[in-house]
Amino acid sequence: MKIVIFGLTISSSWGNGHATLWRGLCKHLVRSGHTIVFFERDVPYYAGARDMFELPGGHLELFSAWDDIRAKARDHILCADAAIVTSYCPDAISATELILDQSHAIPVFYDLDTPVTLSKLQAGEAVPYIGPGDLGRFELVLSFTGGPRVLGEFRHKLGARNVQPLYGHVDADVHRPVPPQPHYRAALSYLGTYSEDRQLALETLFVEPARARQDLRFLIGGAQYPDSFPWSPNIYFVRHLPPSEHAPFFASSRLTLNVTRRAMAEMGWCPSGRLFEAAACGVPLLSDSWDGFEAFFAPGEEILIAHDERDTVAALEADDAELLRIAKRARERALDQHSSGKRASELIALLEQTGRRGARQTEAEET
Repeated sequence: MKIVIFGLTISSSWGNGHATLWRGLCKHLVRSGHTIVFFERDVPYYAGARDMFELPGGHLELFSAWDDIRAKARDHILCADAAIVTSYCPDAISATELILDQSHAIPVFYDLDTPVTLSKLQAGEAVPYIGPGDLGRFELVLSFTGGPRVLGEFRHKLGARNVQPLYGHVDADVHRPVPPQPHYRAALSYLGTYSEDRQLALETLFVEPARARQDLRFLIGGAQYPDSFPWSPNIYFVRHLPPSEHAPFFASSRLTLNVTRRAMAEMGWCPSGRLFEAAACGVPLLSDSWDGFEAFFAPGEEILIAHDERDTVAALEADDAELLRIAKRARERALDQHSSGKRASELIALLEQTGRRGARQTEAEET
């Protein structure tokens, strides 16, 4: 199967959650014998922090302006089985029209930012990556967030006819247990780009416990943290980490924290890719909670849940042996149910089902 993708970025993991997910997914699609072409607008802020320059086994098409790439994109779509447009793709509207004009490849929209999309709709704001025809023109709509409420809103508010969840995942080739590194050593770590809507939870579950336990070392890794962030002397900072450094970062922590963006937590059923990455690295996980969480990890058995500062402090005081047992179970669950290979298989199955449904529909119309 040939799949053409129009996305935000796969070449730079700086300041976004898309690139790492696409890298794992595309790699496993290629391993399964599929052909992948990824179109990405070459913007300065990603070019300046680019940490992937080619798509192994596939084709990465970087371009400066849509008009420069339109003819090549059209040629690829004409011989493709599926064409995917993603949320926050700068050329989403133009790519959508090009795909629909060809009437060949299965048109797919993949929303990797479902909570943001639905929040904008609720606020009456325009969604820049969805055209005036809503999502009803796509034969398949994929959502990073699941659950009956969210999928129902895609149908009722955006006209999606066939909407399915395709959750986050982890590439176990990149995220795996490795020897700890002294410079990443910490009692509790947190890896994530700064986000204002995560800040309150991060202060509650990370900053306040650090102030309460001045005898322990805490570590934050990520980009875009402002000078006004409430640091304390025992909180250390590592600026943006490329995916190749995620494993040693996690492996050097006794415990790592996952904090979900507010819109994602409010809607539920939206695990971040970072959650699966940490689990695959074999580090004990502490996380905030949201509706549907137990569908991904079992609280108390595969992951610890924190609601406030006291829960974090209690986790830090937990027995080493119990933390290791929890980490082992979480890693097994991540590799079995949340790997990039698993999601690649799910995507192909959804595309094949959609193709068969379209063929049946065409036959019915002809008769």
